[in-house]
Amino acid sequence: MVMYFYPPSIEELISYLTRLPGVGPKTAQRLALHLLNTREADALGLAQAISEARRKVKRCRVCGNLTDDDCCPVCLDDTRDNTTLCVVEQPGDCIVIERTNQFHGRYHVLHGSLSPMEGIGPADLNIESLLKRLQGSDIKEVIMATNTGVEGEATALYLARQIKPLGISVSRLAYGVAVGGDLEYTDEVTLGRALQGRLNI
Repeated sequence: MVMYFYPPSIEELISYLTRLPGVGPKTAQRLALHLLNTREADALGLAQAISEARRKVKRCRVCGNLTDDDCCPVCLDDTRDNTTLCVVEQPGDCIVIERTNQFHGRYHVLHGSLSPMEGIGPADLNIESLLKRLQGSDIKEVIMATNTGVEGEATALYLARQIKPLGISVSRLAYGVAVGGDLEYTDEVTLGRALQGRLNI
């Protein structure tokens, strides 16, 4: 009996799709079959959009965010607060913060976090340009908005040690109980940090 397998071209497509974050073999197979069954214009449009993005998108020369131009829109916006800088790990983090409509300062994108286990050190991140940017600037506060995992915490602490000697205030995003969340289902670390960072009402 002959076992049936996908043609090599489909297997290659599935293989590339599994390299996307969060896409396992079954999801990759489903996506590959969808792309083959969808309208040709849609499939080719996706391929062209990927190609165009790869060709056009680059890092902002000031903050490291993704842009089609030399500078991103935030760095070009002269209405932003020049005294506050928010440091994030990835470009998508800027979008999340912007959606809150609570922050009107500038950003700096590290493109990752310190991770000795994976061989990622300070030289592998967008840190040198951050420190140069801070020297002689109007920035009075740097907000560390790195992730709350071990790597994010280590990155925030490392940067705080580098920045404080410059006479610039360094703060960290507050941790707390999610809005609408029940204390019963909140983990101990989050609840402990919420207690430490409590506010007067």
